[in-house]
Amino acid sequence: MTLLAGRRTGTVDHGGSLDRARALFPGAPEPFVDLSTGINPNSYPLFELPATALSRLPEPSRARDLAAVAATAYGALSAAHVVPAPGTQILLPRIASLVRPGHAFVLGPTYQEHARAAAIAGHQVAETRDFGQLFDADLAVVVNPNNPDGRVVQRKDLLELAAGLRARGGLLVVDEAFMDVGPQAQSLAGDVEQGGLVVLRSFGKFYGLAGIRLGFALAHPDIAGRLEEELGPWSVAVPSLEYGIKALSDADWQREMRTTLAHAAHRLDQAFARAGVIVTGGTSLFRHVDIPDAAGLFKALGREGILVRSFADRPTQLRCGLPGHEVEWRRLDVALGDWAQERQPVGEGAVS
Repeated sequence: MTLLAGRRTGTVDHGGSLDRARALFPGAPEPFVDLSTGINPNSYPLFELPATALSRLPEPSRARDLAAVAATAYGALSAAHVVPAPGTQILLPRIASLVRPGHAFVLGPTYQEHARAAAIAGHQVAETRDFGQLFDADLAVVVNPNNPDGRVVQRKDLLELAAGLRARGGLLVVDEAFMDVGPQAQSLAGDVEQGGLVVLRSFGKFYGLAGIRLGFALAHPDIAGRLEEELGPWSVAVPSLEYGIKALSDADWQREMRTTLAHAAHRLDQAFARAGVIVTGGTSLFRHVDIPDAAGLFKALGREGILVRSFADRPTQLRCGLPGHEVEWRRLDVALGDWAQERQPVGEGAVS
């Protein structure tokens, strides 16, 4: 177990910053190929919005429509169990504040904002790799599927944990940001009525519209009501409401996109394999590798204008998202091949 914070923490470094990429690799060719996030490069088709989408306040009825559509898409019991928000990030400290300050355990290594949010809410925070230790928490957090390695905790184990915490007045938070491309049977979206449980779902990743800033908390109506009160009126902008309603209702696009992403993830695995790198996990939106020369690969790709995600506390690991079109695929293939060739001992014909 690693103690992370007992007070407010500073900003956490994330992927997706091209400003940071340009500062790290000032001579890299443009445009950068940003593979540092798990955002779908094949975004949901854009459509025209009325001018009033920017000139009028959001109508409460459309927010209710979005909650109903999200409940159906994610498998929640009703719209009363769904809280739309301007991204899940804004919900994290609010959810952590649903229980009195105590001990927060985060199953890690994982997305670091959960620990930061719990610290903001006043909890003593620790990251643990031991699932059993979560039973001792006042607030327990599990990212499922996990970011960055794609680990999946079984639903039955999470329900047992939620029951144990609920009996002591605790709370389990399950972040299902990548469950759109995960094993649907392991989602806890339909179990939040039991209480003591909040499930988070992200819109921007699977639908490739991160700039929309839309996410959802799924919870018992009592908890959902508390979160809605904290967010206040007009929390979700009109364009986000309209894109959420349309995309979450589009079952055909969702089904076809899951197939597209699965093929792309397999293609990415093959690209790494040709360079002598075996993928160790991930989802169909990102792949995870663990190699001794992760720092060297990060720099080699960066010099070629390709940004992947590195981790200061896990120097042998990288996360790589999906290229968006053939030019990006070719740039990645060439950069990986060049890196592999540089590592190849003179006189040998293959990368070990």
